[in-house]
Amino acid sequence: MVALDHPAPPSTPADSPTDRPADSPTDRPEARMTGRMRLVLVVLLLAQFMLAVDFSILNVALPVIGQGLGFTLGGLQWIATAFALAAAGFTLLFGRVADLVGRRRLFLGGMALLGVSSLAGGLATGPEVLMAARVAQGLATAAVTPAGLSLLTSSFPEGPLRAKALGLNGALMSAGFTTGAILGGVLTELLSWRWAFLVNVPVALAVLLVAPAVLKESRPAVRPRLDVPGAITVTGGLLALVYGLTVTGEHGWTDPTALTALAVGAALLVAFVLVERRAASPLVPVHVLKRRTVVWGNIAGLVAFVTETSLVFLMTLYLQDVLGFSPLAAGLSFGVLGAGTILGGVTASRFIGRFGARAALVSGGLLQALATLALYGLGDDRGSLALLLAATFAGGVGNMLAIVGFMVTATSGIPDGEQGMATGLATMTQQIGITMGTPIMSAVVVTAPALLDGIGLAVLVNAAIVAAGAVLSGVFLRRT
Repeated sequence: MVALDHPAPPSTPADSPTDRPADSPTDRPEARMTGRMRLVLVVLLLAQFMLAVDFSILNVALPVIGQGLGFTLGGLQWIATAFALAAAGFTLLFGRVADLVGRRRLFLGGMALLGVSSLAGGLATGPEVLMAARVAQGLATAAVTPAGLSLLTSSFPEGPLRAKALGLNGALMSAGFTTGAILGGVLTELLSWRWAFLVNVPVALAVLLVAPAVLKESRPAVRPRLDVPGAITVTGGLLALVYGLTVTGEHGWTDPTALTALAVGAALLVAFVLVERRAASPLVPVHVLKRRTVVWGNIAGLVAFVTETSLVFLMTLYLQDVLGFSPLAAGLSFGVLGAGTILGGVTASRFIGRFGARAALVSGGLLQALATLALYGLGDDRGSLALLLAATFAGGVGNMLAIVGFMVTATSGIPDGEQGMATGLATMTQQIGITMGTPIMSAVVVTAPALLDGIGLAVLVNAAIVAAGAVLSGVFLRRT
């Protein structure tokens, strides 16, 4: 097992052939996990699964929460927005903080905050307490996700074992999204919406009891200063970007507030890049931003998350507003998609071991694009349900293959001391992709006079984006 504080070789230049260790398959026999590795994997996967559940568990329960706590119709969407703003805005910062102060320390602190905030949300008696709990849950997610991923990548040596661990992580993450949609409906109908919060408490407690004995701490021998200007510009830029995208989804792309927020976000992110070039201890070293695997791995990951999360939104519209399914029935229908993503995650490590991460990105993207394109044939009767289930299953396999390929590509060749930063970048990509997808596809849907026609047009756009991302990944990540 690789110790978290074990010195790593320096990064190679961006144009060197060794800069792309994940691009080519390995001929070495598959290594075996030790018992301690399995314990580490169980703890980290349980935490990541719970975080994924949190993303979707409240979607079905929002109307009931609004009635129970007196939210206005306009304020209801902020239950989800407050979480997304905190989770996406602070991810990169916390990913670097994990490298500086210790990944286990940040992971445990984030889990404790998640447990406390979930308890507060479950016991909330008014909108103010619930909103504060959602912000705290978002901050906890921003801390735990990159810290957990960096613990995972630095606990498993680069190669088959890391690919297997990332594949299982991707499968459980996707299963968590699906489980959250189903569990939210079940808990709300059978018990109370409060259990959508309270279900986190025993899981967080179990992780906090076991993790200190299983996870190794990591921190540098000499702690560099935190890049405060970089932290301010990137966090402010991400907050403005996510806020602008959220307003866009509600009011459209011509809304002045949305356009202003997007412009401010873009300006701050450009300023962040300029700040990093001059910083003595940059939040993201410039040499990392020049690595082809980091840049194109994250672009491919952004495409994967934008398209799949927005496709779930489109199919939810189709199932509920075209076919007349109930929210719970629509959520259960996505169980097939979840099964596809689990299969893709479980088989991804073997695929990458045989063909390479680049092949996973390209093959997974093309499979997802073809499956999405098939959904253009959906009609206005329930006879189309078989096509929807088959296509979403195949698309789930392809999407998860691409996501694992993205994680392997974006974190390969990075020293252990910078894994928090690398996984922070990857997590930021994930969060932004999840946020961007729905506004983009909503804007496409409303351009058509009929809902079914709008969904069909959005499906074509979705498939085109996936196909373009797969082709570009294949071109720019090719071996030299």
